[in-house]
Amino acid sequence: MSTVVVHAENVGKKYVIRHQGKYGYVALRDVITEGVANGVRRLARRPVDTQQTREEFWALKDVSFELRDGERIGLIGRNGAGKSTLLKILSRITEPSEGSVHLRGRVASLLEVGTGFHPELTGRENVYLNGTILGMRRAEIRRKLDEIVAFAEVEKFLDTPVKRYSSGMYVRLAFAVAAHLDQEILLVDEVLAVGDAVFQQKCLTKMGEVAEAGRTIVLVSHNLVAIEQLCTTAMWLEGGRTVQHGPAEEVVDAYNASFAPKATGTFEDSFVTGDGSVELLSYAVLNERGSAQPLPVTGEGLELQVRIRVNRPIQRPAAGVSIWSPGGALLTSVNTTHLGQEFAPWAPGDYVLTVRLRDVPYMPGPHRVDFWVHNPGGDLYAHVEDAITFEIGQSPLYGTTEVSAGFGAVYTKVDVSVDEAEPGTASGEITAPSSPEVVAGASVRS
Repeated sequence: MSTVVVHAENVGKKYVIRHQGKYGYVALRDVITEGVANGVRRLARRPVDTQQTREEFWALKDVSFELRDGERIGLIGRNGAGKSTLLKILSRITEPSEGSVHLRGRVASLLEVGTGFHPELTGRENVYLNGTILGMRRAEIRRKLDEIVAFAEVEKFLDTPVKRYSSGMYVRLAFAVAAHLDQEILLVDEVLAVGDAVFQQKCLTKMGEVAEAGRTIVLVSHNLVAIEQLCTTAMWLEGGRTVQHGPAEEVVDAYNASFAPKATGTFEDSFVTGDGSVELLSYAVLNERGSAQPLPVTGEGLELQVRIRVNRPIQRPAAGVSIWSPGGALLTSVNTTHLGQEFAPWAPGDYVLTVRLRDVPYMPGPHRVDFWVHNPGGDLYAHVEDAITFEIGQSPLYGTTEVSAGFGAVYTKVDVSVDEAEPGTASGEITAPSSPEVVAGASVRS
């Protein structure tokens, strides 16, 4: 019988959030603006309320589960659900406020890009440093060094300080160290999203090999297809609590079903981050004719309208969206800075931001949207994930009346033909077409 290697019982994590009184904090920009407008004496007479209030926030509450040798669990849920907090507790970065966690075996964790790396050290030195932090002996690291470097594809830059690495190189090397050392438990956060698609698939294949070797994996990812492919079970967290825990496919299906697409909605219950300069009020998703019905379909356009409230003047506003497929694949991510589009400064007040997508290639099904308002420097005024949902309606694609997720995430016009093979050619040999074609401006015939 396999051994229980991870046991979490009634785990909870509480943070105390302090709120300043109404007048306890005044930004310099507010002092200057109000002083010019109303006079310094009026500002000086303003009452000062320095009273602080305290709020208890439970990032996790009553979370219980256990894993045996070789089991793989995927943690899914919206941002702020408590997934990363749970990983930090499992990796002993932070202690639970209540409940208990017991681990049997060595743990390797990859929670964010560059964790355990020193920017001034070279890639080679950081492999030894990170491996030592993970509890490996020097001889063990030396034996696997070539395999780690080959997997990370950083041979040419192995003796370069990692501060000169791109984020992709960082995460490749960090994952390679964690995946190739002989740990019993591997904890992986969403950092794999930094790598390109080829490397992500390479990582998933490697984690599958690690699991087949009898090791245990805890994976946090928004890529629901990867969760279904790699994990035996999944746990859906919402507001720090377990919504559902069971076979990966069942949990993912239930999670997807929770995103009931709506043509309109508000952000009242959404997890919105940012500095509060902008409030997100409501949204509407319309077809290319400006109506909520019928649903937008593949190949047509759609319009996303977001009503916002600006609380202070913003000189260089920008906005962006990311759109995710039903399976969790990132389909589009763009902002107005990428588009070279600039808005005029915004004064305080209500506005409607409209994002128009032309000739949408998305396949039928529910889609999720991340939306944010920022400035070109990257400062976030308001950011929300998964709060906007819309559905692409069915249309006769590929000559079929109904299209499922098995057809892929995007629609591509495809034509397939068959011709008789020319006699005398070798088996498998393809000859160039006999019709003329233009090469470098000259008419040639094969």
